[in-house]
Amino acid sequence: MSEDTATPDEQNAEQQAPQLQLLTQYIRDLSFENPNAPGSLQSGPTPAIELEIGVGATTAQENVFEVSLSISVKATREEKTSFIIELVYCGLFAISGIPEESLGPVLHIECTRLIYPFARRIISDLTQDGGFPALPLEVVDFAAVYRAGLEQQAAHEANGGSDVSGNA
Repeated sequence: MSEDTATPDEQNAEQQAPQLQLLTQYIRDLSFENPNAPGSLQSGPTPAIELEIGVGATTAQENVFEVSLSISVKATREEKTSFIIELVYCGLFAISGIPEESLGPVLHIECTRLIYPFARRIISDLTQDGGFPALPLEVVDFAAVYRAGLEQQAAHEANGGSDVSGNA
C-alpha cells in the first residue's frame, strides 16, 4: 500500500495545472457542389480558389467547450463555378485550470490548431472524390487570425459599435 506523501499545496497545484483534452471531433455540416459538371471536370486553366475560414467557440457544459471551424472554398474557372465546399468541423474540449482571461486564446488558437489538420484532410479528400485534383489547404497561423479578430473587434467598438454604413 502506497502513501500519498504530497502536501495539500502540492495536491492543489496538481488539480489546478492547466489541462486541455480533446474529447471528440466531428463534422457538423458538410456540403459539396459541382454545379457545372461534367464541363467543370474537363481540363482547362487552373481554377481561382477563394477560401474563407472562421472560428467559433461555445460552452457545452461546465469546463467543456465546442470549438467550430468553418471553411468555405469556392473554385472558379473562366467565371464559372467549378466547385463549392462548405464545412463546419467541430471539436469538443475539456479544459480546466486555465484562467478566464486565457480561455479565448486557448479556444481560438490551440484547440483550432488541433482540429484543423482533420478538416484539411476532409477538404482534400472531398475535392478528389468530386472529380478534381486534391486541394491541399495551406497551414493557417491561428494566432495571427485571433489577433486580427481582436483588432477588428476593437476598431468596431472604437467606432461606437457600428459598421461603415452606420448600422449596428
